[in-house]
Amino acid sequence: MAKPKGLWANMHAKQKRIDGGSGETMRKKGAPGAPTEKALKAAGNSPTTKKKKATNKTKGTRKKKIA
Repeated sequence: MAKPKGLWANMHAKQKRIDGGSGETMRKKGAPGAPTEKALKAAGNSPTTKKKKATNKTKGTRKKKIA
């Protein structure tokens, strides 16, 4: 038996169908049948979410030239 793809895969597949003109709509947050916050946390981050690499650089620390 094949393993189910999961919540995010289902959401992305539905969004692709909607973009293709299926006439479906995504459920609003809190609507019956919509994923709960608990379900989203259990599913983890979206596969398309990329984590930023940690760097030692601090934004805005560039020294200004004195003319």
